[in-house]
Amino acid sequence: MKATDAELTALVIATKNSAAFGELVRRHQALVRSMLHRMCRNHALADDLAQDTFIRAFEKIGSFKGSGSFKSWLCSIAYTEFLKSARKRKSADRVLEKFKADVEDTEAPRDMGNVVDLDRALATLKEEERAVVVMCYSCGMSHSEAAEATGMPLGTVKSHVNRGRAKLQAYFAHAETGAEVTV
Repeated sequence: MKATDAELTALVIATKNSAAFGELVRRHQALVRSMLHRMCRNHALADDLAQDTFIRAFEKIGSFKGSGSFKSWLCSIAYTEFLKSARKRKSADRVLEKFKADVEDTEAPRDMGNVVDLDRALATLKEEERAVVVMCYSCGMSHSEAAEATGMPLGTVKSHVNRGRAKLQAYFAHAETGAEVTV
C-alpha cells in the first residue's frame, strides 16, 4: 500500500527522511513544473523555480500543519518563488531599459494559419489572473486551494478566475475569426 502525502510528510518532519521527501517530489514535480511554466512562460526558468520550490519545501517542511492539502502548501511555495523571481526580473528589466533606450524594438512575427497557442493566450492575462487560472484549470486546484496557495482571499481568486476565463474566451473567439485580439 502506498503512503499518503500526510504520512510521508510526517516521516520527513520526524526523521528528515530524504527517501520520503524524494517520493513527495516525484509525486508533485510535474504539477509544480507545469504550473510554473504556465506562469513564467519559460521552461528553463520554470525548472529552476521548481528546484528552488522543493529546496524551500524541504527546509520549511516543519511548517506544514496538515490543515490543507500538501499540494496547495507546495503550490504556495512555488507561487512565492515565482513572485520573488518576477520582482527580480522586473528590477533587472528596468536597468536594461536604461541601456536599450536607443535600440528600436521590432514586433515578433505572428503565427501563421489558425494555430492558437494557449501560452500566448495566457500571456495576455494579468499576472494574478494567470496564476490562479493556471492553478485552477491546469493544476486541478479548487478555488479554495488556489486562495490558500496564493494568500489571496477566496473572493479575489474567484474574481481573477472569472475575469481570466472571460479574457481567454474572448482571445480564442477573436483568434477563430482572425480579428485582432485586444483583452
